[in-house]
Amino acid sequence: MSSRAYDRVKLARSNYRPTSLSYIQNIFTDFFELHGDRAFADDAAIVGGVALLQGSPITVIGIEKGRTAKERVCRDFGAPNPEGYRKALRLMEQAEKFRRPVVCFVDTSGAFCGIGAEERGQGHAIAQNLMRLSDLGTPILSILIGEGGSGGALALAVADEVWML
Repeated sequence: MSSRAYDRVKLARSNYRPTSLSYIQNIFTDFFELHGDRAFADDAAIVGGVALLQGSPITVIGIEKGRTAKERVCRDFGAPNPEGYRKALRLMEQAEKFRRPVVCFVDTSGAFCGIGAEERGQGHAIAQNLMRLSDLGTPILSILIGEGGSGGALALAVADEVWML
């Protein structure tokens, strides 16, 4: 990899970049976070819920790496487990039901690659998201705010519009 290309990778991974929660807290009001996939557990690597944008309700979902070392460990360094992808899909389907647009913030080097995640259906959860996002009946905007690695990023990046910051 050339030094210029690696400089771009380092910039995308910088600890000084805003995180998903930074954007959510600074763009939206009245963010109400929802937890759990309703099947197994909650995944702190994916945050999501309902917020207001200029008074209109929307669904916001983001892959969160955290800022401090403790936060990063808690959030698996922004590497979602299958529970996180199922939570995101649950929120997107809820948005479709209530006719709310969806905004996703993507910043991940990829899905969590532990054996437990594979046993709980990591590949299936990502595939389900890809399939449902391709025909979800509500507008979706996906914003890449850092890294966008592998299928772990694609699971929140299939959208009507994709922006990169």
